[in-house]
Amino acid sequence: MKQNIVFRFLPLVCMAALLSCKKEADTAAETKVGVKTTVATLQTVDNTATYTANIKADVINQITPAVPGRIVKIYVEVGDRVSRGQLLVQMETSSLQQQTTQLANLEKDYARYSELLAVGGIAQQQVDQVKTQIDVLKAAIKNLQDNTQLRSPISGVVTARNYDNGDVFGQQPIVTIQQLSPLKALINVSESLFSKIKTGLPVDIDLDVYPDEKFTGTVSLIYPTIDANTHTFGVEVAVNNRDMKVRPGMFGRVTLNLGTRESILVPDIAVQKQAGSNDKYVYTVVDDSIAKYNKVELGARLGDLYEITSGISAGDIVVTAGQTRLIDGSKVETVKE
Repeated sequence: MKQNIVFRFLPLVCMAALLSCKKEADTAAETKVGVKTTVATLQTVDNTATYTANIKADVINQITPAVPGRIVKIYVEVGDRVSRGQLLVQMETSSLQQQTTQLANLEKDYARYSELLAVGGIAQQQVDQVKTQIDVLKAAIKNLQDNTQLRSPISGVVTARNYDNGDVFGQQPIVTIQQLSPLKALINVSESLFSKIKTGLPVDIDLDVYPDEKFTGTVSLIYPTIDANTHTFGVEVAVNNRDMKVRPGMFGRVTLNLGTRESILVPDIAVQKQAGSNDKYVYTVVDDSIAKYNKVELGARLGDLYEITSGISAGDIVVTAGQTRLIDGSKVETVKE
């Protein structure tokens, strides 16, 4: 009998519990979450793009002779500054001396043959043959002279020396000369900027080794094709180095100055990251009291502000505090500072 009474009242108890839960849910739904807000503003900002780069010499010359031979003397050391045309290396001259002597003998023969030709004692063909030999030998001697006295084709700095006096030249260059002014930096720029990059465009350069200094340069060369894999194109930047403080191999950041643009900006604290993904989002307040979830795309970070490229509009009311308690559709009330 008692068991029947329990079964009779059980549905009534369950219904009462359900009504209580619904009432609590309705009460929770009416509860407003306190948030702080600000307005997404449209502002004029500098239109820049920054890329990492290694500084390189604009011109590098590997000093080598055209023919093997023994090195008599190297006149420079690593770190020496050299001028264009300066003698760097003296190679052995035995072959040059032999051919110089041979040339002198041929020139004597030519003078004698010319006298014989004048009196009809020799054919013109013999004179022409000697003249041809002289011309060929002079060219060979000029080549030997260029390869026994090795001179610098540029003004720059010696950055490598691979032999000592008395060594026989092998495969490596004897010395390496690098031009230090101007220098260059190669960057890979997004294809979206292809139409905006022009030669002569000014750039700012920050170097890790000089954290408190700014260096300048200009775009000197734009590669004509786009890399299909990376969707970037190469740009060479000429780096001013009048004071010779910059060196090849230094690491830095190159900032292209592309004028200004209008951008939507919000405080960085308004931007949240979706757990388990790289999605970024902000909450906005609509109808004065409803939280709305907005997935956004970010542009540049400007101090304590983020540039928003898509997802919200200028004038939207953006939540800057209290986001962790919100879901899409939550009721909110603005809490004043």
